[in-house]
Amino acid sequence: MTARLNGAQPYALGLFRIVVGLLFACHGAVALFGVLGGVDGKGGTAATGAWPNWYAAVIELVGGVLVLLGLGTRIAAFISSGAMAYAYFKVHQPEALWPIQNSGEGAAMYCWAMFLLIFTGSGAFGLDRLLTRRTATQEQRSAGQTPVAA
Repeated sequence: MTARLNGAQPYALGLFRIVVGLLFACHGAVALFGVLGGVDGKGGTAATGAWPNWYAAVIELVGGVLVLLGLGTRIAAFISSGAMAYAYFKVHQPEALWPIQNSGEGAAMYCWAMFLLIFTGSGAFGLDRLLTRRTATQEQRSAGQTPVAA
């Protein structure tokens, strides 16, 4: 049973990454474009350049899309995790100690989910893996070719 679960681990991580990235990108799209009800439930958006809401939304949208695609996953997850840690400690935590009391569950969960992706990488289905394989294949081909001496 354990061997079977271990064999499925890259696929489970890949699906986890895709879902987290999609949901994270949706948060950014809500604040930037007012889709899915917007920030006020009526299609409102974060004011352009407003600190920290607009910048957080840009990080959420770009970071979420990169994590969703599995492209630069570790770097995107690092920046996204830091943004969510900032959001939790500067916006939510001053209201109350526990996330359930200060409405910071989302920030805390995204922070830790992205933190996990820093260490696990993209898993299966990610463009990171595809690009790594392609680069490794090209390196093996070029290593096998010997230059012709004149």
